[in-house]
Amino acid sequence: QILKEEGKDGKKAHLKLFNMNTESNSYTFLFAAVMVLVVASTLAFTASSLKAKQDENVRKEKMQSILKTIGINTSRDGAEELYKKHIKEEISLDQKGNIDNSVSAFSIKLIREIKKPLSEQRFPVYIAQVEDDKYYVIPLRGAGLWDAIWGYVALREDKKTIEGIIFDHKGETAGLGAEISQQWFQDLFKEEKIFDIEGNLVGIYVSKTNNDPKNLDKDDHEVDAISGATITGDGVSDMILERMRHYLPYFNKLDIWKKR
Repeated sequence: QILKEEGKDGKKAHLKLFNMNTESNSYTFLFAAVMVLVVASTLAFTASSLKAKQDENVRKEKMQSILKTIGINTSRDGAEELYKKHIKEEISLDQKGNIDNSVSAFSIKLIREIKKPLSEQRFPVYIAQVEDDKYYVIPLRGAGLWDAIWGYVALREDKKTIEGIIFDHKGETAGLGAEISQQWFQDLFKEEKIFDIEGNLVGIYVSKTNNDPKNLDKDDHEVDAISGATITGDGVSDMILERMRHYLPYFNKLDIWKKR
């Protein structure tokens, strides 16, 4: 009982908390259960209250990443305005390179999309314009040593030359595989060609036997590997090649239309 009145005159009253021995196991279990419920409820309420803000931050950070590949660095708060200025089209493609206007390209999450059958997947591409230069920005996702890696790559209008690239990771080793998110590594890819002279898609190989340590040869399809991060580097190479293959039908159609 919570309240108990004592005395016939009703003048004395005091509280008893469940009339329970505070040193008993039952009291300990009850107290722990109540605390778990209170903390869980508080965390759930906090998460629910902040979800809209978190989603908005993720949306703007995505815009930041896309803009960075075309050489535009901006704060998160300034990203949306610049995104609207420079991203002229958001296109969702099917497996055959056809545009699917029923699917919002920006809303596509590769972490879910790549789990679908290939025929059901949609492949987003962002067409950007900076002054007189046109770019095609393509999202990337693959596997590193420990977990997922991802990023965006911007191709110039020739659709074979990299303008910029950005990588991130979930759990690569600090000082080793995690270096893929550093600017110095991403800068190595600028102006590299993803097609050979015969027009075959070859991607960019992150090579520990690269013969061009100063990265002057932009037609060798290679960049220097990160010391001690061979598996992560291989993951980057595989990710670029695998993702780009899905855009060949679309690029081929663009070239055909251009020749007409």
